[in-house]
Amino acid sequence: MAKIDSIQELSDPHFIKPIQINYTLKGIKRKWEAVISHDSVAILLWHREKDCFVFVKQLRATVLNKNKKNGYMYELCAGIIDKNTTNAQIAKEEVLEECGYDVPVQNLEKISTFYTSVGISGTHQTLYYAEIDESMQRDEGGGLQEEDIEVIYIPTSQAKKFMFDESYQKTTGVMLSIYWFFENKKLT
Repeated sequence: MAKIDSIQELSDPHFIKPIQINYTLKGIKRKWEAVISHDSVAILLWHREKDCFVFVKQLRATVLNKNKKNGYMYELCAGIIDKNTTNAQIAKEEVLEECGYDVPVQNLEKISTFYTSVGISGTHQTLYYAEIDESMQRDEGGGLQEEDIEVIYIPTSQAKKFMFDESYQKTTGVMLSIYWFFENKKLT
């Protein structure tokens, strides 16, 4: 049985906190470097009129550090849980901020929750689904001023091919949510 013996803070950054976790597993003292970070929400958007998925494309410095040539990722609309409100309300706000659509909270369908980045932070993510249409669009999206988010439309008919086309750098959440959609929402 494993137990945490202590957590040691390594520095004082703005959005994450590097720590060292000291724990005991099977009677042996061990250490693991980790990062405490915010939990998050992510939203799979499907546009009824355009029959397509709506994703965001944005630069991720961590991917650029690995790839060197291309740090742009295709992702679900998402955001960190950093305020005292419901996860669904944060999801609604992220859809408007990043993609420009005003989705009523009651239209957000919770798909599941799960852990991400388990080797480094073990953050908890809540995944939602929402159907959108042109009547909900308020602006072009694009995120906050310091973000550079491009709204991307992938036709439903091309989504399965998109999932496994490695020329598009994407998150596992994108792939999981597309699978979920075809299993639960639309027959192909």
